[in-house]
Amino acid sequence: MSLFQNAQFFTTVNHLEDLPDTQAEIAFVGRSNAGKSSAINTLCNHVRLAYVSKTPGRTQHINYFQLANGHFMVDLPGYGYAQVPEAVRTHWVKLLGDYLQTRQQIIGLVLIMDARHPLKDLDKQMLDFFALTGKPVHILLSKSDKLSKNEQIKTLAAVKKQLQPFAERQALSVQLFSSLKKQGIDEVEHTVAQWFAQNLPNHSEI
Repeated sequence: MSLFQNAQFFTTVNHLEDLPDTQAEIAFVGRSNAGKSSAINTLCNHVRLAYVSKTPGRTQHINYFQLANGHFMVDLPGYGYAQVPEAVRTHWVKLLGDYLQTRQQIIGLVLIMDARHPLKDLDKQMLDFFALTGKPVHILLSKSDKLSKNEQIKTLAAVKKQLQPFAERQALSVQLFSSLKKQGIDEVEHTVAQWFAQNLPNHSEI
């Protein structure tokens, strides 16, 4: 069975002291409106598991979803533009940063970028920030269906080249992904399954 298939909403957290007691978590993060919620819904084959909106910044908390293997996928607040009060945005930034750098249960980060606008300054800052944990990052170039086949090939090659300096200090991988066309699901599954296998020796896929 798919690792993501039949994932179930578990809890929403707005303060680190309320984080659940878990063994292993994979975290999903991306700039506001990069396609993160759509990617999660596509991976889980669920239309509205994660809230999708044309308005950036709708994921305002840390949302936990339980996977088929009993461990967890974590949907984090989008970073960057968001039409919210400054006090709320400041809280998000601290919540996101503290979670990513202090949460021992994280075994890997899935970073979503719009394939048409990859590796913006905030994305690079996120890579720098998370590199301190020594944990792997897998990048999804979402909305790749909006590019021609030739543009997809060029974009993937260009991003891989730009990632070389980052790859010298952390495990990085990158792929094309389309929620609309449901393309790239197997590659994400394979990468995340490897993370679980490496971190949980007794892990076996259900």
